[in-house]
This record gives sequence, C-alpha cells and structure tokens, in this order.
Amino acid sequence: MAPGITTHRTALADGRELIYYDDADTALGPERAIDARALDARPATAQMRRDPLTGDWISIAAARQNRVFLPPADQDPLAPQSPGNPSEVPSRYDVAVFENRSPAFGPALGDDPEAPTGLDDLAEPGLGRIRTSVGRCEVICFGPETEGSFATQTPSRARTVVEAWADRTAALSALPGVEQVFCFENRGEAIGVTLHHPHGQIYAYPYITPRTEGMLRQLDRGGPDLFARILEFEQADERVVLAGEHWTAFVPFAARWPLEVHLMPHRQVPDLAATTGAERDELAPLYLRLLRGIDAIYDTPTPYIAAWHQAPVRVGRDTFRLHLQLTSPRRAADRLKFLAGSESAMGAWVGDVPPEAAADTIRKALART
Repeated sequence: MAPGITTHRTALADGRELIYYDDADTALGPERAIDARALDARPATAQMRRDPLTGDWISIAAARQNRVFLPPADQDPLAPQSPGNPSEVPSRYDVAVFENRSPAFGPALGDDPEAPTGLDDLAEPGLGRIRTSVGRCEVICFGPETEGSFATQTPSRARTVVEAWADRTAALSALPGVEQVFCFENRGEAIGVTLHHPHGQIYAYPYITPRTEGMLRQLDRGGPDLFARILEFEQADERVVLAGEHWTAFVPFAARWPLEVHLMPHRQVPDLAATTGAERDELAPLYLRLLRGIDAIYDTPTPYIAAWHQAPVRVGRDTFRLHLQLTSPRRAADRLKFLAGSESAMGAWVGDVPPEAAADTIRKALART
C-alpha cells in the first residue's frame, strides 16, 4: 500500500465484503459504522452458457434486472448511509470497494460443483454446455459525492483509486477459479449508466475474455515484443496526446470510435498490481488530465468507457501489456455513433473520424484545461 493510504475491512449486513481506502491526506478517523440493515439473502450465482459457434461464454444473470435505475440524489445507493437513505456504504468514506449486490459473476468461487475446472474445460466444444458463473463483481466508489466521475476527483483521491485498483487486482487474481481481472468506469447515460455517483466496477472473470484472447493470438503471430513495437510506432506519430516519464497516451492508428485513446506504460507490465509506486504516482495526475481534456472538447461532459486491459492471471503475463482503452461514441456535440449492422452483427468497424483529426481535437482540448 502507498505511504499514507490505509484500509479498513468489514462486511455488509448480508456478508458481502466492504473495504474502505483512506486518502493519504484524509480528514476521516479510523472508526466505521456497522451495517445494521435487514437484507435479503444474496441471489444465487448466475449460470454461464457456451455459444457453440463462437466459443464465447454468456453469463445469464437475471438478478441484475432488479438493480437501481437513476435514483434521486437523496436515495443514492453508493452515498454514505443516512437516516433517510439505507445505502450500501454505512460510513463516510474517501474510496470504498464492496461486492456488487447483483453480480454477473459470483458469489460462488472455484469450489462450486458446477464451476469450470480450467481453461481446457471451457474450450471444450459441444451443445448445451453450462457452467456456474463463478468469480466476483465489485463496485468501487471514487468518493462520497452523488455526482461526478474519476475526472472530478482531487489528485490525492485519484491516487487512492489507483492504489485500490492495484490492490483489488492482486486480491481478486488470487481467488480460486478467477482467470482475469477487469477494472473499468462507465460514464454517462449514453453509455447506459444507471447511477450518477462517481464510481467504477471490477470484474473477476472465470475465463479469459474474447477481446483478450484476440490480442493473445496477435502476440503469438506478431512476436512477444508486439506491445513494445506498437508503443514505439505510436510515440513517433502525431497521434500522441499526452506523455510522461512512465506513460504515453495516444489515439491508436486503427481507432474504431470517434474518440478513442490508449494509455500505455513504457515498460512491460502485466497489470496494475505489478506497477511501481513511481508509475502509480504519475498515472493518477496524468489520467486526471486526460479525462478532463476529453471533457473539455464539448460544453457538456463526454460519455465514455474507460477499460483497463490486464493480462490474464495465468497466461501471457510476460508479453501482454497493461493498457487503458478510453472510448466514447460522441462524434459531434449533439451526435453519437451507434453500433449498427456492420459493427454489431459482423464486427466490421467503420470509423467516422480520422484518428489524426481526433488526436488534434484532444490536444487542443487538453491545452484549454
């Protein structure tokens, strides 16, 4: 844990784990309230079904239908509990991480009798194949405010979130049955966000995701230094939008989205847990600046998905490089890109904005922040 950042571990009324991460400059004391709510039992773990044509595993998580949808601020389930709001977090906090009440994966882990027995088991063909959606889904609250995003946090708070991401990546990677850990933030109703509270999520999957499998295949074909060569190629081009000692942000050569930025460390590192203190210290303010620049492009906040691609737990860790993929469907102030026939049905993308033009737009917005 970074100097000054402390943790407090407890449990919610139904047994879900809750971890508080206190900023290095926190104004909070060490005491934490007990969750005294009377809660229903946790839902049964979802079931995964294998698509025989693609090999993809689909989690059927019906309990997610009941999750809260755009509540008023005084009923925000991620705000600290109050007499009128029996929320998910009992105490005032800086950063809080807890198990999702309506998860797509878990709470069962690898000892479930119908759990996958490994990657070879998941790769087996066949019709009607079913496995339990073991793993875990967590919510990470970036702060107690009822509106905002990662970009609205202070540098100290951003550093705490980065530390929490790294800490949870390490912890979830050690759980039985977990093959990959994914930290992400969905921002904006155009993305499908159901809560305005500044927060993200962390998924611990029982398989390697299709996107990652595709990149691992390209590493096999392109060589173990593929990420290093990509970074060198991008650093030599006009698509770089921001750079530091340890990280570079660029619009990729073959960007799919109208706004798409990749943020990559300068050395081979498989996941956030493997980054150094110096890399995390630089990442927090640099990432803040990047997101604030994206927001400065237009007069209103930009919807986006911020996805941290991390190496699987047991595969490709010497070659797959940690990187952020920030994407937004916003192609103009009042226009969104929708994934229509070619993209949705065939996975064949058509870009609306040349990557070089997008990079120029982002650099100009960064200069205004």
